[in-house]
Amino acid sequence: MKIGLIAHDNKKKLMENLCIAYRHILCKHELFATGTTGRLVEETTNLLVHKYLSGRLGGEQQLGAQVVNNDIDLMIFLRDPVSPQNYEAEFGSILRLCDMHNIPLATNLATAEALLLALDRGDLDWRNVVR
Repeated sequence: MKIGLIAHDNKKKLMENLCIAYRHILCKHELFATGTTGRLVEETTNLLVHKYLSGRLGGEQQLGAQVVNNDIDLMIFLRDPVSPQNYEAEFGSILRLCDMHNIPLATNLATAEALLLALDRGDLDWRNVVR
């Protein structure tokens, strides 16, 4: 399965910790991320991450293109709802695209953990049929 990873600045450490905790699951899948998030995850976990541009420089659009092409099976987007981002509208398009194309999406730690455990159990194998 192909997993997209995005984290707002204040959530990058949380993304690193999530990927460390679930490395045993993530290592079985292909990971794609915006630039800084991908670099941090790669450095802390030794997982291979296909890195796009930084989110502000178009990385979210690159991931969005994968969603549109049905080339992402699961998206983890750890958002910071407290600190408004200047580029919030751009990232909002990722949320809309995941909804339009039925891509499972986690925007917080609890949902991310639930989706990763479901992925490990095989609950998301239906994505192989859709793709």
